[in-house]
Amino acid sequence: MCVNVALFIFHISFFTSRPLELYPQLIIDALKTVRYPGTGKNIVEMGMVEDDLRISGLHVSFSLLFDKPTNPFLKSLVKAAEAAIHAYVAKDVDVEIKTKTVTPVTVPEGSPSGQSTPYAHLGNIIAVSSGKGGVGKSTVAANLAVGLARLGHRVGLLDCDIFGPSVPKMFQLEGERIYSEERDGKTLIIPAEKFGVKVLSIGFFVEPDTPTLWRGGMASNALKQLIGEADWGDLDYFILDTPPGTSDIHLTLVQTLPVTGAIIVSTPQQVALADARKGLNMYINEKVNVPILGLVENMAWFTPAELPENRYYLFGREGVKQLAEETGVPLLAQIPLVQSVCESGDAGTPATLDPASPVGNAFLQLAARVVTQTDKRNAELAATKVVKTH
Repeated sequence: MCVNVALFIFHISFFTSRPLELYPQLIIDALKTVRYPGTGKNIVEMGMVEDDLRISGLHVSFSLLFDKPTNPFLKSLVKAAEAAIHAYVAKDVDVEIKTKTVTPVTVPEGSPSGQSTPYAHLGNIIAVSSGKGGVGKSTVAANLAVGLARLGHRVGLLDCDIFGPSVPKMFQLEGERIYSEERDGKTLIIPAEKFGVKVLSIGFFVEPDTPTLWRGGMASNALKQLIGEADWGDLDYFILDTPPGTSDIHLTLVQTLPVTGAIIVSTPQQVALADARKGLNMYINEKVNVPILGLVENMAWFTPAELPENRYYLFGREGVKQLAEETGVPLLAQIPLVQSVCESGDAGTPATLDPASPVGNAFLQLAARVVTQTDKRNAELAATKVVKTH
């Protein structure tokens, strides 16, 4: 069912075989158990339950109020409200929930409307991308963010992979409760913070084992909320861990944010390099026009722990280095494949935290080179403009 409408009805009927007396406070108390993601508040105290509650026998109807018809949590909150009534009142209650938009839907400032973007406080906005999945892009993004923080910079990391968020696990933040606060008259989501990095991910708001079955518009709107309705503070670097490939999410990012530059991650394998070229060309396309800061060759070689001097080129040799020479784009780093990278990612302790290790040092050197390339880009090129649609 499409959610891009101002009103839709979610109606499920159940048969009952025994009498049950319903009254308004019973329903309200059940709805108080439903919390709006990221706020710590229930939908009743947030004023989302309209004063139109009606009870007729075992039939209950009321409306939920949302700020916009494309609110990414609309459908899940409707289901949660219905489930709460069945759990705390009775499972045979016939529930009818309507949703309404209480304010006109407007194009937010900084979207593809031609208005200037209000994101100067985010500093240098760096998109970490890959042409295909499985090349370690999120690992690079997480370690880059930690490396920049260790170099003394103020860093934010946004997990833009709505359908496969992995940043919470990489920072050992699974199950983290994200809340919101009133700041300057606005209700803002407060990012989690660890290892000196401010972190947000859609993974904080969905069940880890539940797939996110959203259409492109819902995913894009959720991403815009994590960008524009969060208290990121003043940053030096805002790292975007983008999904693999090219998609609606990438288009949303360049239409919303003036991306300072992109980093393309690939393995040396020819199949991965073919997709890396596509990702690179997406950013340098004249309609997008985002500079490429450099390439990262991940899993450049395998080094076993017991033979630290040995290198085994499992996925080909220096394929990304050759791509860098071919395109004239800097090669920022060659990251070896070692068991500790996988272990540190699964344990939520990025390898950069141990700069004495070969891979930790490689990531720290990557962060330093990104700073150098970003400074060079800012000195030589004009600021990136938000992509406009026509």
